[in-house]
Amino acid sequence: MGSAIFNFQSLLTVILLLICTCAYIRALAPSLLDKNKTGLLGIFWKCARIGERKSPWVACCCVIMAFSILFLQ
Repeated sequence: MGSAIFNFQSLLTVILLLICTCAYIRALAPSLLDKNKTGLLGIFWKCARIGERKSPWVACCCVIMAFSILFLQ
């Protein structure tokens, strides 16, 4: 994770994975993320909301990132 901070593409990959994972967890168990809407753990709730509300954009970014990782590196 430390090297992902210094590499922009790796940082974007980590952020996309965090958004997708949080949205998936919230779809399976909403109460798990809904009880922590503020504070440090509120970041996961916010990522889940981004994943839910902007899901077409997040999906598009995931496809672009996958193409970039598979074919451009």
